[in-house]
Amino acid sequence: MERTNARKLATEYLRLGGHRRVVIDDNQTSIRNWENEPAEAEAFWRRNIETLPPELQREVELLLPTINRA
Repeated sequence: MERTNARKLATEYLRLGGHRRVVIDDNQTSIRNWENEPAEAEAFWRRNIETLPPELQREVELLLPTINRA
């Protein structure tokens, strides 16, 4: 099965050492980051994810590790 573009972006961001985590509350998402990220991960996020339309950004965010409890 081929991975979606959102999955590829999230996977690459995490592979680069990205630390952002998604918070899901009342079906709304937000991103938290408590640690400094490697420069490559930060640059990748700014270049490839922040530039996406909001609905596509949300797709990537939902593929990040979550801080929500199951």
